[in-house]
Amino acid sequence: MRYVLLCSLLGLLAALPLAAQPVTTSTGEAREDVSLTVYNQNFAVVREVRPLALRRGSNLVRFEDVPSQIDATSLALKALSDPDAVLVQEQNYQYDLVNQTTILDKSVGDRIRLVQTREDGSETTLEGVLLSQPSQGLVLQLDDGRVLLNPPGRIIVDALPEGLVSRPSLLWRLDAARSATYPTEVSYLTDGITWTADYVAVVNEAEDAVDLTGWVTLVNGSGATYRDAELQLMAGDVRRVQENVQVRGVQALSALNDGLRAPEPAFGQEAFFEYHLYTLDGRTTVAQNETKQMTLLAAAHVGVERRLVFDPQRARRYSRGRGQGGGTQDAKLSIMLEWENTEANRMGMPLPKGKVRLYKADARGNLQFLGEDLIDHTPRNEDVSLYVGDAFDVVGTQIVKANRRPSDRISEQDIEVSIRNRKETSTEVVVVARGYGTWSVLGASHEFTTVDAYTAEFPLTLAPDEEVTVTYTSRSSW
Repeated sequence: MRYVLLCSLLGLLAALPLAAQPVTTSTGEAREDVSLTVYNQNFAVVREVRPLALRRGSNLVRFEDVPSQIDATSLALKALSDPDAVLVQEQNYQYDLVNQTTILDKSVGDRIRLVQTREDGSETTLEGVLLSQPSQGLVLQLDDGRVLLNPPGRIIVDALPEGLVSRPSLLWRLDAARSATYPTEVSYLTDGITWTADYVAVVNEAEDAVDLTGWVTLVNGSGATYRDAELQLMAGDVRRVQENVQVRGVQALSALNDGLRAPEPAFGQEAFFEYHLYTLDGRTTVAQNETKQMTLLAAAHVGVERRLVFDPQRARRYSRGRGQGGGTQDAKLSIMLEWENTEANRMGMPLPKGKVRLYKADARGNLQFLGEDLIDHTPRNEDVSLYVGDAFDVVGTQIVKANRRPSDRISEQDIEVSIRNRKETSTEVVVVARGYGTWSVLGASHEFTTVDAYTAEFPLTLAPDEEVTVTYTSRSSW
């Protein structure tokens, strides 16, 4: 009989509205542990451990201090001491926070008081029903039927409307197998937190090597602070089907305060699934609305190659000179800096996508900015290629000397490329030729390398103040 009565009482408790049951509150101060895995796609996995004191049967638990951008559908809850002892029966995400707007929104239709100050400093109080709140134009209906529009005064609400919370919270109905305090791990996804990799490369005097430092720039706008957290960063393109997040760019903090000497990396790296996972050595606090920067990696004396590339189809063009026709094209030469991401070249580490900034010390020892470029996720043993600017003293001109149509499906061009080195030192230049359809170079004044079916490259070495002219004939058919 007592068993039937107990079951009836538990069933009645479960049937009660949430607001009518006693609530156990867990705040952020109760956290025993917290860890973050931040993705470079503007979201993170948060794992918290908090003790939950539960009675046997149905319990209402308010889980406070969660981020305002939490994905409440992603939550997983596990009692660490006994995973099968606690089950989630119902979950509500409450984010209607207490503020002037929400209080007045929920007070529309209720009685309020309006305190007004007279010219002599005394006060008078009006009472009535709030018909519209101030953000929409305050409308107050007095007890005598008069309606006041935008009346001045101080609004007093007798009671806080139901449903408002002081901080974003999860409200659970949990079923516990027995009365106990359970160390509970709660995991969920939240948006609004992201990281980027920013690299600083300092070129040596001979311009054949760089000292490279990689920095993590972590931006937290999720709506919560994570104190003394274990921090991991996931690098890779993880698919999320529910949304297409536009990540706001961030600026790297200064990484040049220590001259050419790079700090020790703060993260260990490991391959994980088809991505790469970086784990911070130690713990850190990730505060709300904070931008934090930490060392990711460092490599000294990485061998690089600098190339000047004349590629009229992709280069930045400038105005044609007087007397030049439509077949003449002046174009900037692109400054390319390239290196092999190999152990033999003092690298051989996965590089998360990010911005690379290039510097070099002048004759006075002052570091000067040379340009920047973005790299994608780059595995080890792959090449890195940076386009950092356009050459000043090396210029080029391409002229289409002749167009021929041997048949309806064949086109031929005679092309002349002039490269002029106005520097006081010799320089290496690559002239790029491109085509379409079934394309080939029929003849050329200089040796070239076929890169692919539509691209050929002419490597040149120019002495100081030398001009070199490359001529070739290309054929396209379709």
